Amino acid sequence: MSDAAIPSGKRPPAAAEAHAFMGADGQPVDWVKVFLGFGGMVIGQFMAMLDIQIVASSLVQIQSGIGATADEISWVQTIYLLAEVVIMPLTAYLTKMWGTRSFYVIAVAGFIVTSVAVGLSSSVGMMIFFRAAQGVFAGAMIPPIFATAMTVFPPERRITANVIVGLIVTLAPTVGPTLGGHLTDALNWRWLFFINVPVGFLVIFLVGRYADFDKGDPSLSKGIDWTGLVLMTVFLLSLQYVLEEGASESWFQDDVILWLTVLAALTGAAFIWRQLTYWQPIVSLKPFRDRNFALGALMTFVTGVSLFGGTFLLPIFLGQVRGYSAAEVGTTMLVSGLTMFLSAPIAGRVVRMVDARIAMVLGFALAAWGIQLGVRVTDEWGFWEFFTLQVARGLGTMIAMIASQQMSVSTLPVSMMKDASGLINLLRNVAGAIGLAMITTILTHQTAVHYADIAAAANTANPASAGMLEGLTQMMAASGMADPEGGAAKAFSMLLHRQASVLSFGDAFLFLAAGCWFAVGLAFFARPGKAMASGGSGGH
Repeated sequence: MSDAAIPSGKRPPAAAEAHAFMGADGQPVDWVKVFLGFGGMVIGQFMAMLDIQIVASSLVQIQSGIGATADEISWVQTIYLLAEVVIMPLTAYLTKMWGTRSFYVIAVAGFIVTSVAVGLSSSVGMMIFFRAAQGVFAGAMIPPIFATAMTVFPPERRITANVIVGLIVTLAPTVGPTLGGHLTDALNWRWLFFINVPVGFLVIFLVGRYADFDKGDPSLSKGIDWTGLVLMTVFLLSLQYVLEEGASESWFQDDVILWLTVLAALTGAAFIWRQLTYWQPIVSLKPFRDRNFALGALMTFVTGVSLFGGTFLLPIFLGQVRGYSAAEVGTTMLVSGLTMFLSAPIAGRVVRMVDARIAMVLGFALAAWGIQLGVRVTDEWGFWEFFTLQVARGLGTMIAMIASQQMSVSTLPVSMMKDASGLINLLRNVAGAIGLAMITTILTHQTAVHYADIAAAANTANPASAGMLEGLTQMMAASGMADPEGGAAKAFSMLLHRQASVLSFGDAFLFLAAGCWFAVGLAFFARPGKAMASGGSGGH
């Protein structure tokens, strides 16, 4: 009798241990098939995560192509993220009900169809609708990877699988804008979406043929918690919208943001209560009872803020302050991506050789030190000034991410891995949204504060300021400007604003570094994950 056919309540302890070594039919694993099936899922995850970043560099071309306004085109990105976040917590329930292979193939097929539909869109309404549908299928393709890595591979291979997952999470946001810009220049913006078709068919072939990792349980289709589903959807949509749009709308000064925040708080509390009391919750919160998972989830949240925050902060500085072109920004940002890619084997080896807590302290401390270098940023910083920062941040983030993921599931039973994966990926995405919102707010607020301070100090009574203003006036007069004094005053104000902006970027780097130092402290509260070394996580 196959392992899948034995009722969970009657299954001998050895069967659970064997789950990590045996296939879905209870026979020894054919590792070629496992790697082909898992590889197909990895390609699918990369495609789903890349699709949010690959579009970022071509929004201007898309805007002109469909005749959208600046506000409307921003929804092409926002709606994708909203849809992605809503589906992620549901993936554990759906993969249990349908099986990983069937669920993943359906998700990829839907992603292909909606990608073509987005690429063929002729109006902004049409594009936003299909982009939302594409986001749902993309979000469904991300969490199953981590769950598969933790349940299919034996303990000695899990870190290697986790390194691959970490590479995808970090590489996609880094190479996406550069790849998107080149693809749009070479062909046109519609190919940003059409390119998913051949890749998607490759994923369907690999997953459909080789990813027979588990069996579904159709009985879960009875008693679905529709009330919990509605509460979760409203909660996550409201929360994500507030985080995406809050900074641009002055937060609670805007009535929509205020009331959506209240709605998110109420539905969030109701959703948690529902999941804790309903007999068959759609999102199991049981993993949070495990201290290691709770701490690991919190540190994954911090790495999400650091990863997405840093990826967001550097291009803004290089574009706004230094005036770099898209190609120059892409070249500079490539340092982070290459560091993460090349350091992945090193990070995996470090996590494998030492206690996960030591690896987390090392990784977060290195990332914190690197990011903290940006506190001293000036308006002359470029590729080489940011080089050390990016290398330290990239290596540290990779070590911290792999170690925190390993630690978070090291004491969890295999039966909770799918639930844990959905929750971890949801937290990472929400962390990214929170990180971007907080950084945008810091930049806006601190720029105003620093400008007021600098302007107060740089008055006409200050000899240096007076001399600079006089020099600008003479330069404007020499150029034949009708109002040299007015032009000089405007230019002087722009210089002050530029300096205030640079100081606010330093504050934003300090915020990200503080988050990493906070995670260093959290690492000391984790319990040793003996399961990581001995394989116990597969045997609970």
